[in-house]
Amino acid sequence: MLSKKKVTIYTDGACSGNPGPGGWGAVLCYKGKEKEISGGEQQTTNNRMELTAVISALECLKEPCEVDLYSDSKYVIDALEKNWATSWKKKNWIKSDKKPALNPDLWERLLLLVSQHEMHYHWVKGHADNKYNNRCDALAVAERDKWL
Repeated sequence: MLSKKKVTIYTDGACSGNPGPGGWGAVLCYKGKEKEISGGEQQTTNNRMELTAVISALECLKEPCEVDLYSDSKYVIDALEKNWATSWKKKNWIKSDKKPALNPDLWERLLLLVSQHEMHYHWVKGHADNKYNNRCDALAVAERDKWL
């Protein structure tokens, strides 16, 4: 049996005002090659940009892979790693505090994507010494600034 391709993905989102103009960036690394992707929206939130970065990166994968996902978003990493998002979905997008879960449209897409891969989640400190996280931040900020 062939082993899955190992892909490392770094993502970040940025927003000016929350809501406001936003951008996202991602770097995919595979066998020494890097692919950068990014995008933005005129009116969005920081969390929507964080989610969109992960969704867009996973949509680049053409087959099931072993994925190491690095993000400085506790919202994204915790909701996936601790299965909060799965629980929200089971409860019709209601959180344990009985409040509606935000961004169910994006979580729906993301849960479908992560189910296709062997995922490993890593939270990284933002704006620190991780060159890929810093690159994602620069991509996200550049996309956000297109709307300013």
